[in-house]
Amino acid sequence: MHQRKSKKILIYFFLLFLVGSINNININNLKFQSVKNINVTGLENEDNSIISKKIKNLKLDNIYLINKKDLNTLIESNNLVEKYFIFKKYPSSLNINIDKTSFLARISKNGKIYDLGSNGKLIENKYSNNQLPFVFGNPEIIEFFNIKKIIDESEISFEEIESLYFFLSKRWDLELRNNIIIKLPNDNIKESLKLASEFLHNNEFKDIKIIDARIKNQIILND
Repeated sequence: MHQRKSKKILIYFFLLFLVGSINNININNLKFQSVKNINVTGLENEDNSIISKKIKNLKLDNIYLINKKDLNTLIESNNLVEKYFIFKKYPSSLNINIDKTSFLARISKNGKIYDLGSNGKLIENKYSNNQLPFVFGNPEIIEFFNIKKIIDESEISFEEIESLYFFLSKRWDLELRNNIIIKLPNDNIKESLKLASEFLHNNEFKDIKIIDARIKNQIILND
């Protein structure tokens, strides 16, 4: 009985030594698998190159043990990034595919004009054209997304809008590309837009310039 126990103990230590040796070999091998090739796609060539160079500066010495937090922070620091996918191509390549944000509107902040992306970030106004609607006033980004969501769910296309005016009372006016202005209330915006759209698509009211929907269940027209 004693001999069996001794044999089991010897076998146990042998296996432990063997596994430990294999792990050490693997760990030592991992140290040599540094990231040599970084391929970034999805943005303009200049922006792809900038991100690639910044990633190289992270000095990724081991493709198996990449610090994802640092890598994610670096990629997300580019305001053009909506979402992205990271693929490891062994033994030494890193492929990053980026989905570029969509430009929704132009807005002025601190005396500078920016494009507002669908990712909620302000982007230097050099990438998009000037056909985007301009946001006047000083709304919070979330307030813009709230009104856009309501517009997108209405019969009025967001592409019809020339400008959006935000007031201190948290109310919006919409100026359409045909120069018609829709004055919206603070509440019940969906219902007000529905009523306004009925007049917009009614040829009997083709000469109107202002649709005042600030009073609940009422529309006031001005030519």
